[in-house]
Amino acid sequence: MARLYVLLFLVQIVLAVLALISCLSAEEDEIRALPRIVWVLVILFFPLVGSIAWYFIGRPVRADASQSGGWRVGGGFPEHRRPRPVAPDDDPEFLKSLDANQSKKDRELFEKWEEDLKRREDEMRRRESGDESTP
Repeated sequence: MARLYVLLFLVQIVLAVLALISCLSAEEDEIRALPRIVWVLVILFFPLVGSIAWYFIGRPVRADASQSGGWRVGGGFPEHRRPRPVAPDDDPEFLKSLDANQSKKDRELFEKWEEDLKRREDEMRRRESGDESTP
């Protein structure tokens, strides 16, 4: 019989600890019936009754994901509907900012390459025309 009392005592302590954690981690404006400090005191002074009361009366009601308008941690949002961060190469605004800066740099680089190519072609023509007339 003593083992049963020890087991029930341990269950009561675990239930009280879980209720305290739940109470302390809940958002203040979502707690029902009483302020948070009162719930903490009720759970501490009346562990079994206070814990059960917290879970049935005080704990915030879980809204469906469709009603809450978005995803929150622990909100039960389906994995495939969870908002994901957008990779930079998939973000249109980021790509536009790159295009604006990069296209100007690309044009300047292209113009330099064209000038260099023309200069080299002219040098080759001069060498070819000079080399052919020399022998």
